[in-house]
This record gives sequence, C-alpha cells and structure tokens, in this order.
Amino acid sequence: MQIELLSNAIDKHKYLKELGVDSGGIAIMTSKATYYTLYIRALHVGAANILKQDALSVGADLAVPRGTVLAKTPHVDCILIATARQLQKLSMKELAQPFGLKEVAKKLKEILKVKRPSKVEVMGIINANDDSFFSASRFNGTRAVEAIEQMIDDGADIIDIGAVSSAPNSCHVDKDEELSRVKPIFEAIKNAKLYNKIKFSIDSYEPEVITCALKSGFEIVNDITGLSNDSVSKICASNNTMAVIMHMQGTPQTMQNQPQYENILSDIYSFFEQRVAKAESLGVRNITLDVGIGFGKTLEHNLMLIKHLEHFLTLGKPLLVGASRKSMIDKISASSPQERLGGTLALHLEAVRNGASIIRVHDVKEHVQALKIQHALNVV
Repeated sequence: MQIELLSNAIDKHKYLKELGVDSGGIAIMTSKATYYTLYIRALHVGAANILKQDALSVGADLAVPRGTVLAKTPHVDCILIATARQLQKLSMKELAQPFGLKEVAKKLKEILKVKRPSKVEVMGIINANDDSFFSASRFNGTRAVEAIEQMIDDGADIIDIGAVSSAPNSCHVDKDEELSRVKPIFEAIKNAKLYNKIKFSIDSYEPEVITCALKSGFEIVNDITGLSNDSVSKICASNNTMAVIMHMQGTPQTMQNQPQYENILSDIYSFFEQRVAKAESLGVRNITLDVGIGFGKTLEHNLMLIKHLEHFLTLGKPLLVGASRKSMIDKISASSPQERLGGTLALHLEAVRNGASIIRVHDVKEHVQALKIQHALNVV
C-alpha cells in the first residue's frame, strides 16, 4: 500500500473523475474539498455568537475573540473557516437570523458564485514618453510598431499604449502634448495593418486622447483615475468600449506621500463598488478592475492586494494586475528596474493564482512562457 499527500492546488475534479467517481459524488466531494477562510470585520456580537453555533452545527468553525460569548464589546472581528458545502448551508441558515446576519448570508452566496478566469491575457506595455521609469519600454513612431510586432510574435493578447508617465512625482503633461506623442503611433499602427491582429488599449484619462484612440481602432480604455471624469465613462459607453477602472490614492504627484487606509481591502472594495455603480449608470457595460499596485500604496499594501486579490472577484468583474518591474520589488530585493524581471514574474504568477484575468507587463515573451508552465502544473 502507498499513500500520497496531494497538493491543495490540484484539480480535484480531474482526480475524482479519473478515479471513477460518479458525477453526483464528484460535485459533493469537490465542494467538501474546497476550503474558504473569511475574515468578517465589525460583526454584531450577538450575530457572532449565533454564527459560531451555526458554523459548528454544519461542521465549520468561527474563530472569535475571547469574551465574545459574554458580549463584552458590541462588535467583534472573526474568522470563518468552512468548505463550499458548509458555506452553502450557512448561507441558508443565516437568512432567518437577526443582527445583520441576512447580509452575511447574502455575502456568502456571492462568494460561492465567484468564477475564476478560464483564460489569462498578457497586456504588453508601450510608452510614448521619455520619462517612464523603465527605459526599455519607451518607443515612438516606427520603433513603436517594431516593438508591437515583436510583442505580437511573443504572444501578447493586448497592447497598452500611453504617453504620460504615472510614476511617483512624475510631471503633468497637457492633453495637446499627449496627443502629439500618440497620434504618430496610431497612424503607424494603421499603416502596418495591426489593428486586426491584436487588441489595443489606450492608457489615458484625457477625453480627447481617448476619443482619438477609439476612432483609430483601439478597443480598451485604461484609466488610472478610475473613471473619475464622467466624460470618459460616456465615451466608453457610446463606443461600447471596455473600461479599466484603476484605484489610486491621490495623484502621481502625491500618491506616495505616506498612503494610509483604514483597511486596504475594504477601502478599495468600497471604491470599486461606487465607481462601478456610477460607470454603469452612465452606460458602461464592459468593466475590468485594477487594484493599482504602487499607486498610493506601501509595500505591505501592495503585497496584501496581490495575496488577497480573490476578495475582489465577488464584484463580478475581471481583474487586471500590473506590478511589472515596480519599486516594490526593490524594497524586497534591492534592484534597479532593469533587474526586476524575476520579481515581476513571481508577483504576476501569484496574482494569476489568486484570480487575475489580465497582467500588464513589459516582458511579454517571458510571461507567456511562465503562464504556460503554471497552466501545465495546474492541470497535471
């Protein structure tokens, strides 16, 4: 007899099917094998005591602070640990309970509905400015076309083109200067007949620049201000364009001046809820969310966002992550932008593992290869 310890990351459905388990049994056992760890903040102490007992009754558990049973404080933080099957049972039980547990039940149902992306797209970066933090990403005119063609050959799914640096303390650029930088590239792409070969994204928040890009054939608007300008939302709506809503605290000129959050995950989640609601009210239907790695965040904030990216999947939108060669890598392992490919791959593979649908990268070929290897490991 032999006993093998299998990784938690294995494709449980595949293994059970190969074993010859019937389809009904596969569904039941897969739900039992999928564990969730949920951090619930500021829960009414009465709700915590009820949820503790209900969790135990279905085989799950709720970790609560000492003294909760005596209701020493009106609200407590707690951690729920449960399988998918147990969450399903709890989501039904809590619908009939007081102290805000109906809202807990609703949230549990949302979590159970979360679907992880079946495909990950690689977005290559082209910068039409001379002050981007990674010099190897700077291109203009025909050189930009050459770089785009290479990225297409390397397996890119999207090309993101911008003409204004958003690095910390970068200089403001007016829309006329931005247009003068990108227009020649738009024309060069058209002449090279590249619009039908790959999707193009415009990295801008200026309505005139965005309009020009969409008229040229671009399909995505990547807005670091998170659609703060309603005009951009209306342009996206009228063109049926995908809009990337990114979170940024402050502006590129101020964002790294001691960024602070009450709770990084909850604060950004609330931001997304508000911006998505506003964008959809203005007619935007195709939305992707970007947590904004490095945009008004400390190293700890950035790591938390990547590690707990799955939290944002409950919003029901695809997630984009762009950590390529950013300074957070230097804070962990001293390095210049030119020396951060290894760190970039580690961050992006973790982001994909946690639910990212798009990764924005400087190094397309290396990421395409890394994703193929990660996929092969996941399906074995």
